[in-house]
Amino acid sequence: MKVRLEQLSSATGVRFGTSGVRGLATQMTDLVCYAYTCGFLQYLRATGELAEARTAVAVAGDLRPSTDRIVEAVCQAVEDLGHQPVYCGKVPSPALAFYGLQQCIPSIMVTGSHIPEDRNGIKFNKPTGEVLKADETGILQQEVRVPEGLFDARGAFARRGRGSVRPVNDAARQSYMVRYLEVFPPDTFRGLRLGVYEHSAVGRELLTELFRALGAEVTPLGRSDRFVPVDTEAIRPEDVALAQQWAGQYRFDAIVSADGDSDRPLLSDEHGRWVRGDVLGILCAKFLEADSVSTPITSNTALERCGWFAEVRRTRIGSPYVIVSMIEAARGGARRVVGYEANGGFLIQTDLELNGQRLSALPTRDAAIVLLSVLSLARRQGQTVSGLVATLPRRFTASDRVGNFPPERSQALLARFNTGNQAADRQAVQALFGSLCGAVAGMDRTDGLRLSFANGEIVHLRPSGNAPELRCYAEADTPERAQELTRRALELVTQVSA
Repeated sequence: MKVRLEQLSSATGVRFGTSGVRGLATQMTDLVCYAYTCGFLQYLRATGELAEARTAVAVAGDLRPSTDRIVEAVCQAVEDLGHQPVYCGKVPSPALAFYGLQQCIPSIMVTGSHIPEDRNGIKFNKPTGEVLKADETGILQQEVRVPEGLFDARGAFARRGRGSVRPVNDAARQSYMVRYLEVFPPDTFRGLRLGVYEHSAVGRELLTELFRALGAEVTPLGRSDRFVPVDTEAIRPEDVALAQQWAGQYRFDAIVSADGDSDRPLLSDEHGRWVRGDVLGILCAKFLEADSVSTPITSNTALERCGWFAEVRRTRIGSPYVIVSMIEAARGGARRVVGYEANGGFLIQTDLELNGQRLSALPTRDAAIVLLSVLSLARRQGQTVSGLVATLPRRFTASDRVGNFPPERSQALLARFNTGNQAADRQAVQALFGSLCGAVAGMDRTDGLRLSFANGEIVHLRPSGNAPELRCYAEADTPERAQELTRRALELVTQVSA
């Protein structure tokens, strides 16, 4: 039986988003996951990035309930194409990607990141780094041969393979730890009182081990046996309350955490207030002494206003676009090239010197480098985390989302303000948002619809690339106003699109 991935994507709803293929776990059958993995490897062979046979392929997963089954399908596909799966266990996405880059082999991470546990995904990395948008097109054009009798009528394996009982190769986890322990001195955080919010993050134990190795007094908190959809761009009210409770109870200097696959950071100040990812990105870039910073258009404009960086490059939302921008920056002569997303995930394009040692490039989202860098910068400047944040220009961002908002509904909403008549579009925006924000100053359609107003406020509407959601990002001069803008903007667009 032959399967064309373009048709499979349309038929199942399992498709590429901003980072890998994702869908409902029930839609991500063994057959679907097997076919996508075969298509990825076939594409690498076609482009000359993978030898015909015997090349190792690193595989890992997160802690959501459907992951082990999908890992089994991925490993089976790797074997059937003549390659050797190296099962790295349950490790952070950046740890697996770093191992693949070091070994010059492909890597495949089974993760749905921060989205709910009824969904999952597969993130593909080439030997040279993340799959980019052009690669996605090439993968979808692949036609995959599926052996007869391998799957039943429901798309499940007719006979189960080894899957989750495969022996674990710990090299990815170890190399990721060494990456940081080689450049941060062992007394970096001596005397620091730190909480680690574990929930169901795949890197929860690694974070505890890492900070203890660097001298911090660490208290693990909030471990969950069920998957918790922690989204660093839309922090749940219960996580806000937990951080404030723990900060008061334990008198921490900070609380650290990450999302499900531990590529997006969470960091609270000493009061238990979570710091937004796009603020953490600015501070991390400062600590690393970057000369070029790439980030999506939704990130806080304090990046430009602080004046710390020689070059700032704005992109569409998604790590593939940030990576392309970083590559262009390096080609243009920048020497210390980094990028980050509004969720805080940090990417490093060039090798950097840090504390007299070499910090190897890792051009994929990473949480650990942000947590280590921001806390190190605070210590170096003799400040609390809140004091460090206060050194930035006073621009505040907020974001939230509306669930059960299908892509078709989102596109219909945005089409109301994109008729081809600029004056009419501006008038339509004014009619909807004028009472909230005043006069419209600009409309940017780089990714969704980003509205700038004469009072300096910003409202950005964008359909999610990972789930049936509409996201809203806002920026204002106070955190309360940014939150109000986000809430009221979502209320307005929900009403007009009902």
